Amino acid sequence: MLGDEDLDKLLENLPLFIQEHIHDHPNKEKLIEIVMDLGRRPEARFTTGPEYLSQKIISWQDLDYTTKRISKFSNDNRAGIERTLHRISCIRNRQFLITGLTCRIGRAIFGTISNIRDLLESEQSILILGRPGVGKTTIIREMARVLSDEMEKRVIVVDTSNEIAGDSDVPHSGIGRARRMQVAKTELQHQIMMEAVENHMPQVIVIDEIGTELEALAARTIAEKGVQLIGTTHGNCLENLIKNPPLSDLIGGIQYVTLSDDEAKRRGTQKSIIERKAYPAFQAVIEINEPTVWTIHENVEESIDHLLRGNLTISQVRHLTTAFKTKIKYKNFQTNSFSLIKQLSNKKHSLLIEGNQWITLSKKKRNYFQSLKGKNLVIYVYGLSSSLIQEMMNKTSIDFVLTKTIQNASVIFGSPVHLNQNKKLLMLADENNVLIYSITSTNLLSILKFLG
Repeated sequence: MLGDEDLDKLLENLPLFIQEHIHDHPNKEKLIEIVMDLGRRPEARFTTGPEYLSQKIISWQDLDYTTKRISKFSNDNRAGIERTLHRISCIRNRQFLITGLTCRIGRAIFGTISNIRDLLESEQSILILGRPGVGKTTIIREMARVLSDEMEKRVIVVDTSNEIAGDSDVPHSGIGRARRMQVAKTELQHQIMMEAVENHMPQVIVIDEIGTELEALAARTIAEKGVQLIGTTHGNCLENLIKNPPLSDLIGGIQYVTLSDDEAKRRGTQKSIIERKAYPAFQAVIEINEPTVWTIHENVEESIDHLLRGNLTISQVRHLTTAFKTKIKYKNFQTNSFSLIKQLSNKKHSLLIEGNQWITLSKKKRNYFQSLKGKNLVIYVYGLSSSLIQEMMNKTSIDFVLTKTIQNASVIFGSPVHLNQNKKLLMLADENNVLIYSITSTNLLSILKFLG
């Protein structure tokens, strides 16, 4: 992979004592961003971790020195540097004076999408999910270049904050022959998306950071018109979109359905279930777990249906090695549909496994309690009434004993508030392979049903 980052063009706009330190730094190619906050020491954030750049404290003059050398800040408090991909964001006080700057390094890295080239050639609409800073914008910039230069398609980039093609009227070479439409105000992004389709006859539209209901609706309308969409949004996994009402339309939306008694009995489910409402605007979803590890949902329609029903679904995990070879593995994912309904309605976590992360249950973990029937289950109770747990377990067919030692336990039952506050307990449970169940009054019945 080749990179083009123009780091010197950013550094020449920073105070001299920061420039000197970065120029001589051995890891400057791993630099993510530089943070300048009033009254604090300047800090550089690398992929390996943060590091102070100087003993000197940032003053008003240092902030003024930088802001006078860059473009004006837009209504979303972002600015850029002419003909580069760098982004400078500001923090303001109550008087709207700038008290902090975040200088984020923009890089055009060629070859980053070699492991998903087949998805681009399939002409499917692709949605990219990932946490902030994982590299979503870099990926769609390279997608725009490949689609326009190598596949010779008509590509329009809707560039809301000038992050994709740089802060200039002349687009950065990182997007190739793709055309760029700038957005005057962030809240007008959905209008520019529709204007791009109606006025410029694109085959592909590239959109960064779809975040509102209007933008999701515009994306669905564009997909209905037969235009290929490439978009990004914040989120760790597909379940995050299901639980995010403004963005759920991107994957077809969800609705509550009440089944008849006969139908519920035939399906073996509750009478009230959630189902996908319509056809997804995006046919493929890529979860950026790490910069080189991506989870691929090649058929979003099937993945969403399986997740809502709590069935087993198979996803692809692609890993780009240091030798630029792609390793493809298939993983089984499974979620508890009853738990998902509870989270959608109450916005509470009914299950806690491996810390606070949302992790779908594998088949092995789902059948864990079923294998305990006929065996002694050793329970450690944390933050809950032991008598309540004892009364609940007496209604099951599982032999159990209560213990006061985590090392002897096979499962932990606890309240979500107490579990979230005790990181040491989570570490001990992980070391001893002890399963954790987070119990509230709203999910006692579901656990009884699961155990029974």
